[in-house]
Amino acid sequence: MDESELDAAAASDGWLAAQSVARPDLFAELFDRYFAVVHRYLARRVGVELAGDLTSQCFVVAFERRASFDPAAGQVQPWLLGIATDLLRHHWRTEQRVLETRARLSRERAREDHDDSWEDIDPELAAALAHLDGDQRDVLFLFAWIELSYEEVATALGVPIGTVRSRLARARARLRAELEPQSLYRHAREKSDDR
Repeated sequence: MDESELDAAAASDGWLAAQSVARPDLFAELFDRYFAVVHRYLARRVGVELAGDLTSQCFVVAFERRASFDPAAGQVQPWLLGIATDLLRHHWRTEQRVLETRARLSRERAREDHDDSWEDIDPELAAALAHLDGDQRDVLFLFAWIELSYEEVATALGVPIGTVRSRLARARARLRAELEPQSLYRHAREKSDDR
């Protein structure tokens, strides 16, 4: 391997994960690369306070399981987000409470809220998200918030790609069904207020 190939290999997630088995200090590079995205994902799901603990747990689990990572998979991000999603399953009640609380906040109060993890979520959307099945919510958040591909979501969750597609389709349909009547009602109310 020439020097440029060695540099490219050293920069790849798969190489770092594989080499970190023998050289644990290399795992720090993966931590540095993905801490922010894992934390952001978890914070949006359960709030900033719990996200810090869960992100730490995620990287501890990943470090302990680093020998099981398949370097041929390439990207470590879906693997880490899969671990994070597994950890979230133990905290689904917290996520439900966060979504339900957010749904009860008025639009004005939501704008005054300084919690960056939920600042961009409309209360009606939070209510609709709270009604989704947990598996559908996992797929939707990984696809929409983290912008993973269908393949990466399938890898993260350890499910077939067809399952990802069907869960995402059901989540979209449910959200559309819950949100469209409210937006139609709001639009009609706004038109009547303009008169």
